[in-house]
Amino acid sequence: MTRLKLTVMFAWLWATAYTTAQITSAGAEKEFRLTARKYQFSPSTISVKQGDRVKLIITAIDADHGFKLEAFNIGRTLPKGEPVMIEFTADRTGSFPFECSHFCGLGHRKMKGQLTVE
Repeated sequence: MTRLKLTVMFAWLWATAYTTAQITSAGAEKEFRLTARKYQFSPSTISVKQGDRVKLIITAIDADHGFKLEAFNIGRTLPKGEPVMIEFTADRTGSFPFECSHFCGLGHRKMKGQLTVE
């Protein structure tokens, strides 16, 4: 093989490997629709993979609530009846609690959930 052919073949292999690595490391986009109502989030557990782009659409259906996911520095108010979109990248693995951050009654402390990033 000539030096030119080897150079072209190497460049093609490198470009193919680089493109494949970018596609596999980008992560998927995961969308979840949650409801917040007195003392519960539904669903209360969410599972994603590390690197996934996560989109939460949360609607408070009975009163104003809040959403706090401290591990990802997220805190939002959830006005009654208005869907709120929260987006972030799940950039680390583990189990991360989320909770209501707006007092909603005597059972407020029980209003929690869990994000699991594998």
